Amino acid sequence: MSLTARSGKEQRRTVALLGGFCLFLSTIEYMIPKPLPFMRIGLANAPLLIALDIVSFKYFVLLTLIKLFGQAIITGTLFSYVFLFSLVGTWVSAGFMYLLRRTLSPKRISFIGISLIGAFFSNGSQLALARFFIFGEGIRFLIPPFLGAGIVTGMTLGLFCETFAAGSRWYKARLAL
Repeated sequence: MSLTARSGKEQRRTVALLGGFCLFLSTIEYMIPKPLPFMRIGLANAPLLIALDIVSFKYFVLLTLIKLFGQAIITGTLFSYVFLFSLVGTWVSAGFMYLLRRTLSPKRISFIGISLIGAFFSNGSQLALARFFIFGEGIRFLIPPFLGAGIVTGMTLGLFCETFAAGSRWYKARLAL
């Protein structure tokens, strides 16, 4: 059955559950010290990765909004420049992850690949914003640590999602719906 044919009620339940995980993981991530205010590990992106195969586009957008605004409320950044960085990074990475997952089959690109692409686009868009609004030409000093951290966290998050998808009865049941 296609994602669009699945019951809206079932997709709303899935989004509510994954949205709760986004908020939980945002809280955990908030407690981890950051070298820069807008640099995050990306733990709250795990539910977005898991959702790629089990909810329709409309519900994926809803989950992305829950993650984005929930994270901003939890961290107290809703009305700050940090929210702008999160907004741009989240939308750009979520958009590319969704597009790639839909155009390439899961057999051709793994969660690790999707996660790495998401991290790259999130970091790239945030670095572009930082260049124009904060650091100017000095941004070149932040590019290596940002992209290095993105590679490590993207691979780790993707590996977690691969492992989860392979062993989760809940996930497999959602795929079968």
